[in-house]
Amino acid sequence: MSEESRIKNQDFNNLNHKLNDANFLLEYKSKYDNYQVSLVPKILGGFLVWSGNIFYGAAPSYLKFRAIEVIARVPYQSWVSGAYTLLTLFYTDEKKAIDLADAKLFARHANDNETMHVVVISHIVNVEHKNINIFTHSIIPIIFSFFYFWVSYLLFLINRKWSYELNYLFEDHSYHQYNTFINRYEEKLKAKEVCSEFLNWYGRGCSNQYEFFLSVRNDELIHRNYSIEELEKFERNNK
Repeated sequence: MSEESRIKNQDFNNLNHKLNDANFLLEYKSKYDNYQVSLVPKILGGFLVWSGNIFYGAAPSYLKFRAIEVIARVPYQSWVSGAYTLLTLFYTDEKKAIDLADAKLFARHANDNETMHVVVISHIVNVEHKNINIFTHSIIPIIFSFFYFWVSYLLFLINRKWSYELNYLFEDHSYHQYNTFINRYEEKLKAKEVCSEFLNWYGRGCSNQYEFFLSVRNDELIHRNYSIEELEKFERNNK
């Protein structure tokens, strides 16, 4: 298993922490800021963002974040499923098998990370909002997730580049939503504690909501960049 593809929790957390520095953030972010996605993921990504804005508004909010995070786990789950499906067909080709096994490493880690997001944000939502519309804020994100999973899965099988690029767009949108939120409500978020057993279990210490949402913002940027790095690695291995 290649060291290039091995993503360890400590490495990920160290990178997340370094992104709190504004200069490093700018340098890391600018690497793929101008990446041009293909037409198919651009159309699908635009529709996904537009639909989310219709149901949850264009402005960031606790409830919108919960919907985003329910959906955000889906591509990584679909990539793992897609990789296992292709391994069933290409298990006699060791080079392809290694490539597919490698592809699962980032997907598994990102899925665990996004799971932490949705569990902790759901806990925060339960504190911040006493009355929640179950259809809008629970059922609709699940419906979105169902279709997003199969779109990402089929794209992974047909044209992996498109699946990675679609995720790039979704994570880029998520990054900007969180960045706007923490800049707009910084002082209020710093005054609110985060008391989550799951966050403690995950091993990420955050003393207030500002620190938590800052770390989530950084996670989304890492996922965005890693999506293109995984694509570049895939294209190098298949020249």
